[in-house]
Amino acid sequence: MRNSTIKRISLWSGPRNISTALMYSFAQRRDTKVFDEPLYAYYLKNSIAKNYHPGSETILETMENDGDKVVTTMLNYSEKPVLFFKNMTHHLLNLDLSFMDGLVNVILTRDPEEMLPSFAKVIKNPTMTDVGYKLHMDLVEYFEKNGIDFVVLDAKKVLLNPEGVLKQLCHYANILFDNNMLEWQPQKLDEDGVWAKYWYDNVHKSSKFSSYKPKTDPVPEHLIPLLNECKPYYNQLSQLALS
Repeated sequence: MRNSTIKRISLWSGPRNISTALMYSFAQRRDTKVFDEPLYAYYLKNSIAKNYHPGSETILETMENDGDKVVTTMLNYSEKPVLFFKNMTHHLLNLDLSFMDGLVNVILTRDPEEMLPSFAKVIKNPTMTDVGYKLHMDLVEYFEKNGIDFVVLDAKKVLLNPEGVLKQLCHYANILFDNNMLEWQPQKLDEDGVWAKYWYDNVHKSSKFSSYKPKTDPVPEHLIPLLNECKPYYNQLSQLALS
């Protein structure tokens, strides 16, 4: 995989984990083409999430719904030497994961005490399946069992040291670091998904990775059980993260 002419970087993120900022960062590279959640419609078509995700109908109408076809595109697209796929781990559902052996796999996590209040502003009653922490650890176990390389990023550590972490990530992917990854124009990307108006407002106003500031919003009371369930998975993931 590392010697492949085209580097296919797949970010496996949970929601509200600075995944969009990372996509914007990679979009600044002239050698890179970015893709925004290509498996989203497949996920909605095959889950109850279509009943409560904003913009579901439009997403299903405008994107490829067949997960296998999406994976085939990911593995065969060749417009640029570096391809960056922003994916959500929970979008995988029941897909055959063997295709990941052909990708540069990056897991992105974030402290659930900071993520859950943000996510709950749009999705009021998320479940463990929605937020992805257990699915991330399931993915780690799959990678380790099958000898597939991966790297873990923690959103907090990225924000505390964006240049340092991105340099390590580029080294892992066997591509040169590009200083342009550290800044961008405060505007929308052509590659933004149709759901951007619900989720990307802060990124559209930004011009770089924001400085890390601990969140002060309390976790909603009804999500405390979910927080307690997420914490052990996050703690395991964070110990693996680049810093």
